Amino acid sequence: MNPWEKQTMIVTTTPSIDGKTITAYHGVVVGEAILGANVFRDIFAGITDIIGGRSAAYEESLGKARTTALRELEERAAALGGNAVVGVDLDCEVINNMLMVSASGTAVTAN
Repeated sequence: MNPWEKQTMIVTTTPSIDGKTITAYHGVVVGEAILGANVFRDIFAGITDIIGGRSAAYEESLGKARTTALRELEERAAALGGNAVVGVDLDCEVINNMLMVSASGTAVTAN
């Protein structure tokens, strides 16, 4: 492997990584993303819910929040010296018109 090449962080919901051995545990890491809901988007999402169908605006917001939470999780794992996160759990909540996504897992070194 080229020493200048960036290694990819392995992020998995499983407690182990197939083909790898976990050699160190660095602790629990969490990433969160909280996004405000747009009033007009809420109105159109409500109309979509009434007439049926999927709310693309909410799906897009949820996707952005999930990506942000997972990226933050990876950054925190790397800061602890890990090259992987195992046992990842994603949770979504709506609190006061705010969308919150949290991702948690255990930062590990896997070889």
